[in-house]
Amino acid sequence: MKIDLSRFRQAFFQEAIDHLNHMEAALLLLTTTPSDNEALNSIFRAAHSIKGASGTFGLDDITRFTHRLEELLDAMRQGRLQPDPTRVQLLLQACDVLRGLLATADAGSSPPAGMEPMLVKLTAAQRAGEFVPEAEHKLRKRDCWGDPFGRKTYAIHFQPSPSIFQEGMDPLLVLRELSELGAIEEITADLSQLPALGDLKFDISYLSWDLRFTTEKQRPEIQDVFAFVEDGAQIKIDLVAGSGEVATGETAAKDIGTANRRGAEAQRHDSASIRVATEKVDELINLVGELVIAQSMTVEIANHFVLERLPELQAALIEVGRNTRELQERVMAVRMLPVGSIFARLPRIVYDIAGASGKSIAINWTGEETELDKSVLEGMMDPLTHLVRNAADHGIETCEQRRAAGKPEPGTIHLHARHQGGNFLIEISDDGQGLKLARIREKAIERGLMSASDEVTPEQIQAFIFHPGFSTAEQVSEVSGRGVGMDVVRRNVEALGGTVTLRSAEGKGTTIGIKLPLTLAVLEGQVVRVGDQTYVLPLVSIVESIKPSREQVRAVAGQGEVVMLRQEPLPLLRLHRIFGVPTEVTEPSRGLVAVVEHESRRMALLVDELLNQQQVVIKSLQSNFHKVDGAMGATILGDGRVSLILDVAGLVELSRQAGGTALAGSENPAFFAAAEPPSPGGLGHAGIRIY
Repeated sequence: MKIDLSRFRQAFFQEAIDHLNHMEAALLLLTTTPSDNEALNSIFRAAHSIKGASGTFGLDDITRFTHRLEELLDAMRQGRLQPDPTRVQLLLQACDVLRGLLATADAGSSPPAGMEPMLVKLTAAQRAGEFVPEAEHKLRKRDCWGDPFGRKTYAIHFQPSPSIFQEGMDPLLVLRELSELGAIEEITADLSQLPALGDLKFDISYLSWDLRFTTEKQRPEIQDVFAFVEDGAQIKIDLVAGSGEVATGETAAKDIGTANRRGAEAQRHDSASIRVATEKVDELINLVGELVIAQSMTVEIANHFVLERLPELQAALIEVGRNTRELQERVMAVRMLPVGSIFARLPRIVYDIAGASGKSIAINWTGEETELDKSVLEGMMDPLTHLVRNAADHGIETCEQRRAAGKPEPGTIHLHARHQGGNFLIEISDDGQGLKLARIREKAIERGLMSASDEVTPEQIQAFIFHPGFSTAEQVSEVSGRGVGMDVVRRNVEALGGTVTLRSAEGKGTTIGIKLPLTLAVLEGQVVRVGDQTYVLPLVSIVESIKPSREQVRAVAGQGEVVMLRQEPLPLLRLHRIFGVPTEVTEPSRGLVAVVEHESRRMALLVDELLNQQQVVIKSLQSNFHKVDGAMGATILGDGRVSLILDVAGLVELSRQAGGTALAGSENPAFFAAAEPPSPGGLGHAGIRIY
């Protein structure tokens, strides 16, 4: 009987990525304890497993590569070769190439050009004695490994996403950053997509550019300029023929230089499936059985219903409800994964940055067993990676600077995850140089975000870092410094329904806190009424609700309205104005005010009535209808009505775009000066790193 292996192919790639992650973690362990034979044996076993399984599926390139890798590992296991830092570094680079091989094999495309140079280096590394990577030196002469070798000319086509302005980006800023890497010799703007003047929308990008660009930099550095505007964009970077570069060398440089990005894509193979413990499956089966029994009882009573059986029907419905709620909880638990699965990918990032910058950095974590919904966990990967990269690159000082400051030479990055009040909290802290408020203030004045005479709090100065394009870095590195990092991190976290808060002490370090809902599928909500419409406010955003008196509501000349709450002025947003809903409750003292919090700032939302609190299932508006500003999604209530789930951050932005009638003057930092009470510390204390 012939067995169809294709149905197991995806499982192979998932297993291979797990083996590869284990190899990388064990190799990093060898950098500190080279005599750990068990770590070396486990690396060999992982490589051997990938080799054997790839041969079963006819993936010859992977089999050939892992065989060469296995030969080197076997020589090290038998003591013929030493696991010195040079060989361990080579093995880590080989893991990067292997990630690329797995990604291309899964996609059915050609293997990366970096494979052959790496095979040469693995062979050279099997020579006895001290390993000197001569093959690498030869490749450097051909400009394959990132060293400057003359000027090269590229033809670049850049068509940004139409929504780039809505995402807080500026395509001209990208082009300006590109010019810092070399010379833009020729640039042409394509205006063919511009609509008629009457159809022109200010927040839509219609232009594209074609450039002739000459530089000494390598393609990966050019690609990094476009890293934060890739989504929805068309970006093409081609080497101009005759520009003095070896084509195969450039391809190899691209493959090796972007190995981490490619590896991240390969690690997403497991996105299509979840590994579930047998116990969880058994619990689900038992619950489904109980639900079927309760449903059968309900149907039997309903089919032979008489008034005397009403108590039986009520009891049966209660049982159905109980089983349904428990089934929901168990199903949600199936989607919960430990956050340690993404923590384990971070040491390699820190190791590479420390090696490139000559720093000594240790990374550790606690709470790795804390579970989070799979979709939230996947959405956290990029922001968390970016924060750790920046902490290592710009937060931790050099060894000389740390010695001069009286600090231990190794810098430390610590991650701590935990559950708190139905939310997931993670803190990323370092013992580096902390924030330099004077530099942030100077840069904010330079960019016109504030004037030198403005009196603002330290927290408000730090908040300028979240402004799109804001950066205080003196130099742009391959890791950070282009001024789009923290803005993108904040937007990505807010897209998951979370918030970012920070605290810092100059010379002592910085802690970044991220607060997220445990799941994006269900949330606890407060149903409110405005006119004849009902809306749902996430319960986690609500601080309290009050019925204000006339004396508590005050108008601020040219800056909207505020509600005075315990001597604290809170900006007032009128939901009926924002959504254009007719209502008789236009006087705040006749309605209710829900006090909500966003980015450590409190605001008051005017509603007609607070209804009930309940769990709601979030339905995507974009996949079922279209995006609605000020709403994160929609839900269906028990009476069959569809209600919008409000997004507090989106409401503020919507009010600003509408001309500020509901929240005028909120762009002025001084407007919130009194509305921001000093925090007692912890995650609520504002602060931000200079990136």
